[in-house]
Amino acid sequence: MSVENAAHTSEVIRFRSLQAWAIAIRPKTLLVAISPVLVGATLGFQRGGVIDVVAAMLVLGAALLMQVVTNMQNDVGYTVRGGEAKAGRTGLPRATSNGWLGVRDVRLAIVVAAIVATALGVALVAYRGWPVLAIGVASLLAALAYMGGPKPIAYTPFGELTVFAFFGLVAVIGTDWVLTGNVGAATVLASVAIGALAAAALAVNNHRDIAHDRLVGRRTFAVTFGDAGSRHLFSALVALPFVLLPAMAWFTGSPALMLPVLLTPMALDLRHRFLRCPPGTAFNDVLFRTFRLELWFAALLSAGAVLARWVG
Repeated sequence: MSVENAAHTSEVIRFRSLQAWAIAIRPKTLLVAISPVLVGATLGFQRGGVIDVVAAMLVLGAALLMQVVTNMQNDVGYTVRGGEAKAGRTGLPRATSNGWLGVRDVRLAIVVAAIVATALGVALVAYRGWPVLAIGVASLLAALAYMGGPKPIAYTPFGELTVFAFFGLVAVIGTDWVLTGNVGAATVLASVAIGALAAAALAVNNHRDIAHDRLVGRRTFAVTFGDAGSRHLFSALVALPFVLLPAMAWFTGSPALMLPVLLTPMALDLRHRFLRCPPGTAFNDVLFRTFRLELWFAALLSAGAVLARWVG
C-alpha cells in the first residue's frame, strides 16, 4: 500500500514498521533535496570541466538528511501541537498522529540524522573551510525550526520563502561553491528557479490545507492572503523558472541551457490542474506532479549544462 493511500487505513500499518517510517520520512519529497545538488554540481562542471564525485556525494547526503529531518520534525511537531485534533485535515497521514511511530522514536531519529548530517558537514570542511559547516548548521536550524520551537515557521506566512531560500538559493549556490570554490551567474539564476519550484510544492500543500490550517491557528501564506493570493503565488512560482532560462543560456553562452523549455506544456498543465482542482485530497496528485516538474526541470537543466561543456 502506498503512503498516499494510508490515511484512512491505520490498521494495516504496524507500529514501528518500515512503512510507518516511510510515512514519517516521505521519500517522494526527497526530490526537493536531489534537484538543487544536481543543478549546482553540473553548472560547476559546465564552467570548470571537472567534478569531485566524493564531495558531490557528501553534499547530496547532507541535503537528503536535511529534508529527512524537516519531514520528521514536521510529523512530530504537528502532532505535539495538536494539529490533528480537529477534523477536516486533507493532507498526507502523519505517523506519530496515527500512532504508527512514537514521538520519542521520531525525535531520536531526528537527533541521529542531525548528527550524521553534521559529520558530513565536518568532512566537507576539508574542501572549503569552516564556512561550509556554518551553512550546514544554518540549514539544520531552519529544518528544525520549520515545525519546532515557540514560533514554528510552518505557522507563519514565511514557509514558502524559507523553502525557496534553503532548497533553492543555499542548496544550489552552496553546492557549486563547495565543488568549485566560486559561483557563476547562471548558478545564481538556477538557484532562484529551483527554489521557486520547491516553494511551489509547499504552496500546493498549504493551499490544500487552508481550511484546516485556519482552524488550528496556522497562519500560512494561503491562510494569510486567501485562496486568490495562494493561486497567484503558485502560478508565479511555476512560471518564474521558465522566464529565467534565456538569461541562463546567455550567461553560459549556450542554448543548451534552454532544454527545460520542453517542460512548458507540463508546467501549463500543472497550473491548470492546480486552478481547477477540487478541495481536498485531490491536491495530493498536484503536489506530487509539482515534485516531478522540479526534478525534470533540474534534470534537463543539468543535461544542458553538461552538453554546453562538451560541445563548447
